[in-house]
Amino acid sequence: MRFSWGLLEPVMPVPYVPTLGPVRWDDPIPDLFEAVAEVASTGRFLPYDKDHRWSGRKTERVLVEAVEHGQEQTLVPSLVERGAGAVKVHVYGAAPDSLSVGADLARKLAAVHGAARARIVWFLGADQPDAYARGTRVQLKDFTAGPGGAPGVPVQEHKELPEEAGFQAFAAAMAEDGFAFLYEQMRAGTVGPVLTVLHDGRVAGAIGPMETMTDARGCARLLPQYFGVLPQHRGRGYGRALWRAAMRWGHQHGAAYQLLQTEVGGASDRLCRAEGLASLGFVNQSDV
Repeated sequence: MRFSWGLLEPVMPVPYVPTLGPVRWDDPIPDLFEAVAEVASTGRFLPYDKDHRWSGRKTERVLVEAVEHGQEQTLVPSLVERGAGAVKVHVYGAAPDSLSVGADLARKLAAVHGAARARIVWFLGADQPDAYARGTRVQLKDFTAGPGGAPGVPVQEHKELPEEAGFQAFAAAMAEDGFAFLYEQMRAGTVGPVLTVLHDGRVAGAIGPMETMTDARGCARLLPQYFGVLPQHRGRGYGRALWRAAMRWGHQHGAAYQLLQTEVGGASDRLCRAEGLASLGFVNQSDV
């Protein structure tokens, strides 16, 4: 289907494309909306889809037949075909009832597709107070001015697992932050290197995998990473050192920028703000 930028732009406070995630304002946003609609029924990844590194098949697709694209609002539902399934309605709207209309559509489509969850996703501009956000902040690191500050402590780079340094134990302790999954991907040799910081010879924190991918404009971007420090080692500057080392890695490997989403008010959010990343706005989600 065709998406009009004249209809999208006034109701889009954050540059965010369903099933792809955040993009930059100077990306071809209407073309990206059309692209995710075109591949919706194929299970294929678009060549610039960051999720391609984790799977051979796209498990979230736009429900093209249910898209509503109008003057005051655009509703783009997607079906997540993992686990018990979920329907997410992305609400780009200026109408007073946009969220309630989106919630009604999410519940209806969840019933039609047998999905266990119905959700709405909505957006706030970067000028809105943090108190209004219920999700993540979209942040942009631009490498055109360089990578930023140097790490304050030594950081190691590993393509293979540093088992002698206790990476498996670290991954198990940080499973909720995604490191158990990353550990299995590293064992399989399917992902890029991971950066670690050691405390008394043991892994205290890590960030990775370190990988770049070309975007829809042909620019290399640094992909989001799993990032965390063991609770007992926080407050030592390890997180900042890992972050700065990751930014230096991206800059050295030709990335033009990185886009990421950080939980509003969380440790990564505060760090990225302190490191001068630009906020592009907020992505909120809630079950309905």
